[in-house]
Amino acid sequence: MRIEKFQYIREFSQFENREVTIKGWVSNKRDSKGLVFIIMRDGSGFTQCVADAAKLSAEQFEAAKRLTLESSLTLTGTVVKDERQIGGYELQITSLDIIQVADEYPISKKEHGVEFLVDNRHLWLRSKKQWAMMRVRNRVIFAIHNFFQQNDFLQMDAPIFTGNACEGTSTLFETDFYGRPAYLSQSGQLYGEALAMAHGKIYTFGPTFRAEKSKTRRHLSEFWMIEPEMAFYDLDMNMDLIEQFLKAVVKDVTEFCKEELEILERNTAFLENAINLKFPRIHYDDAVAIIRGEKDVDGKNSILTLENDLKEINDKITALQNEITERENKIAGGTLKAGEINFNKNKIDTIKNEIKDLQEKADNIPQWLNSARNFEHGNDFGGSDETVLTRLFACPIMVYNWPTAVKAFYMKRDPNDPRYVKGVDVLAPEGYGEIVGGAEREDNYEMLLERIKHEELPVEAFDWYLDLRKYGTVPHAGFGLGLERMVLWISGATHIREAIPFPRFYGRLEP
Repeated sequence: MRIEKFQYIREFSQFENREVTIKGWVSNKRDSKGLVFIIMRDGSGFTQCVADAAKLSAEQFEAAKRLTLESSLTLTGTVVKDERQIGGYELQITSLDIIQVADEYPISKKEHGVEFLVDNRHLWLRSKKQWAMMRVRNRVIFAIHNFFQQNDFLQMDAPIFTGNACEGTSTLFETDFYGRPAYLSQSGQLYGEALAMAHGKIYTFGPTFRAEKSKTRRHLSEFWMIEPEMAFYDLDMNMDLIEQFLKAVVKDVTEFCKEELEILERNTAFLENAINLKFPRIHYDDAVAIIRGEKDVDGKNSILTLENDLKEINDKITALQNEITERENKIAGGTLKAGEINFNKNKIDTIKNEIKDLQEKADNIPQWLNSARNFEHGNDFGGSDETVLTRLFACPIMVYNWPTAVKAFYMKRDPNDPRYVKGVDVLAPEGYGEIVGGAEREDNYEMLLERIKHEELPVEAFDWYLDLRKYGTVPHAGFGLGLERMVLWISGATHIREAIPFPRFYGRLEP
C-alpha cells in the first residue's frame, strides 16, 4: 500500500507523458535564455527538469533562478521520454515549490582533496558516484542474504564484545567490560563454529574491528564481515561454495545495478569473467613461483609484465605532458575564443590529474618488482604481492594450502604435509587483492590445544571453543568475506573508504 502522495524518479518509466510530483534536491543547475535546467535528485535517481519562463508564472520562474546547489524543493510536471538525458526521461515543470534555498554548498564542482571530502563525508555521500557506490553496497548485501537463505543457511549473530581473540590480541581494540578486559570482535568465526554444530549451515553478518595503524586503500578499522560455517565440509567443498557464492553475488549486482555501474564508469569485463570463468586454484608454492617470475601463466611472466607496464605508463605520461604543452601554446597564441580557452584550461586540469594517477602507478612498480624478485617462500602475501599475482589472471583466483606459520591457529594442518594448513585466500583481479579468507578448521582436540599454546594464547579463554572438539567433533569449514572489499572490487573504486557510509580508519573518527 502506497503512503506517499508523490512519485520517485526511478518510477518515471511508468508515468511517460503523465503529470507527476517529485520531491528532492538540486544536484546541478544551469540557466539559459528563458530556461532553467535543474538536475534533480530524490534518493532514487537523477533527472533533468526544465523550467520554462513561458510555462511558469514570473514568480515561479524567478524562484527557479534563485535555486542553489542542494536546495530542496517540490516539482510538478510532465514526464517526457528523452534518451539523451539521465535515465532516459526529462521533467517539464508546470509547478515549483521551494522548501529551502540552501546556503553555499561547500562541495563545489572544482577538484577537492581527499581529506576535505572525508571531512565532509556527510555531504559527499550526496554526490553522484558516492550515491551509486552506496546503492551497489546495498545490492551486494541483498544478494549475500539471498544466496545463503536460498541455500538453507541460517543467519546467526556473534557477539561484538569478546573475552578472547580469534587471531591474537595485537590488532584488537581493548575496552573495559564491567571491570574486565574485553575486545571488540575482529571475527565472528569461533562463535559461528559453535552455531554450525547446532544448525549445520549458518552465516554471521556484522561489524568487526581491527586496530591496525594502517591508512592504505585496503584497510579500515571498522568493517563488515560475512562469515559462513558449515559442518561436515572439507577444504574442497569450502572452495566450491566460495566460488558459487561469489559468482551469484556478482551476477546479481551486474544485473540490478547497471545504471550505478555506468555512473561509476566501471569496466565490467572482469566482473563478467568472474561469472563465466572457473576460478583458478593455485597451491601456495606455485603462487610464489609466479610472483617471482619463475613460472609463467598462459605465456605471461610477472616480472616482464611489470617492466612492460612501467614503459607503457611512462610513454603515456610523456604523451599527456606534450598535450598539455600544445594546449598551453594554443591559449598563449591569443586566437581562441573565451569558451575555447576555458575548455582547454579544464582539459589541462583533467590531464594533470590523469598524470598524477599514472605517476603514482609508475612509482609503485619498481617497489613491486623488487618485492617480487626477492619474495621469500614461507611469507604471507602483502598488497603488492597480491597485485603482481592477480594481474596475470582474468578472474578471481584461489590460493590454497598456506604455510602454517603465517595462518591462524584454528586452521587444520594438511595431514599429507603438516608444513601447510588447509586454508584458502580468494584474490580479486585488477590489483584488488584478498576479498575472502577461509579454511578447514582443526577438529582434533589435542592438535588445537597445541596450536593455542604455541601461539601463547590463554587456554582458559578458549575452553568453550575446545569443548566443540570434545562433544561431537566433525570436519567443518568456513570463510569470511570483507563486505567493503567486495564492494570496492565490484564498483571499481580506488579506496575502501568509499565503500562504507562513514569510514573509520587510523586517525579518522569523524564525522
